[in-house]
Amino acid sequence: MLLEGPILSSLLKLAIPIMMANILQAAYQLVDAFWVGRLGGSAVAAVSVSTPVIFLTMAIGIGLAIAGSILIAQFFGAGNQKMVNHVAAQTLLMVISISVILAVIGWLLSPLFLTSLNVAPNVYKGALGFMQISFIGLVFNFSFMVFQSIMRGVGRAVLPVFIVLGTVILNFALDPLFIFGWHFIPAMGVKGAAMATVSTQSLALIIGFVILFRGKHDVHLQLADFKPDYVHIKRAFKIGFPSSIEQSMRAIGMTAMTFLVVRFGTNTVASYGAGSNIMQLIMIPALGLSMSISTLVGQNIGAGNMLRATNIAKLGAFLGFALLAVFGLIAFLFASQIIAFFVPGDIEIIRSGTIFLRTTSVAWGFLGLQMCLIGALRANGNTVIPMILALVSQWVLQFPIAYFLSHYTAMAEHGIWLSFPVSTIITALITLAIYAKGDWKKKQIITKTVDIKIKAEDEMMMDGIEALK
Repeated sequence: MLLEGPILSSLLKLAIPIMMANILQAAYQLVDAFWVGRLGGSAVAAVSVSTPVIFLTMAIGIGLAIAGSILIAQFFGAGNQKMVNHVAAQTLLMVISISVILAVIGWLLSPLFLTSLNVAPNVYKGALGFMQISFIGLVFNFSFMVFQSIMRGVGRAVLPVFIVLGTVILNFALDPLFIFGWHFIPAMGVKGAAMATVSTQSLALIIGFVILFRGKHDVHLQLADFKPDYVHIKRAFKIGFPSSIEQSMRAIGMTAMTFLVVRFGTNTVASYGAGSNIMQLIMIPALGLSMSISTLVGQNIGAGNMLRATNIAKLGAFLGFALLAVFGLIAFLFASQIIAFFVPGDIEIIRSGTIFLRTTSVAWGFLGLQMCLIGALRANGNTVIPMILALVSQWVLQFPIAYFLSHYTAMAEHGIWLSFPVSTIITALITLAIYAKGDWKKKQIITKTVDIKIKAEDEMMMDGIEALK
């Protein structure tokens, strides 16, 4: 339990494993891309057209896992082990049920998705197989997300890192076997990449369940904990659903920006792609800090230590701003070299990509500030405000600014690049104002449940005493 000691070391103790886990999760896509690339362009295209649809459904799982992490952190901080176990089991039950429904719907609608995207005939078969198997994998993927959130909620963020590391290594070995075939294993092409990923994710989930049922890592599940508690499920869904919308809007927003970029030609698209990949990399430390802040602040709120919770939020926000500002400075100074690493030898793309990177990097510090403050807001179950901020950032600020500047001024694609820092800085300042107002400190999401639990236990004790008399 991280309720005392130096705040900085507590933050890093959680943030670094979370960053490592996120990097390893990204490695799944890199491993698949490595082996699928050996099948040719149509195979790569099959994965590319499937990924956005899968990612949108993944956003639902991410949001619901966030709800579990928030509740578990607060109950763990309050020292209520029974409710930690109960919340963990009920969150798993909810997410598994939703993922099964989404898997069935996704499997059945996959042909319709691909037809609506006008996928070429030589890509369709591979894309259909990859997409349908990936939808089946949602059950394992969603559930392991919840396992990670449970471990994060009780402050044990290191354990999932070793599980993910092992499955990534296994995925690298299984990919060529399922894609190209080997002895009794038939060659499945692009579909094989999805099969390999689902196989390793199912293994990771089995390991996760064994850990939870053995009870040696601050969570001990029993089958009785999985009896549906619709009051809790409703509350967890109420907390998690806004986070799912938030994640979905970010994904859709990036897709919408791509439609604007396409208007200016292949070189601009390539520049945007290279720059976006770099921005995804710098998001990893910011996301790690944000998640660690949510856990630490949540535990301390549950323990009734609001002063320490506030100090954690302040230090985390400062650290997020400073860290990403330093990364931004490095990116600004060495932008051309960084872009050239991803797109060597193409002078035009390097030139355009350098402008994109330098334009966006000046606001990276504000991005870190915003994400860390959102982590603090989420810690007390306030997921609606982060959702609204994501909608404002993407659809009130970034996209309209990018559209106007690129269509109605002489800035062309540079107007799109400029929309990133403008929307980021404004959203960060709005987030800071909401945080400074302090309303997030007043909301309590576990007090009522804890009081009811204590009252029920007291009544049982009194009944026992009366029976003895």
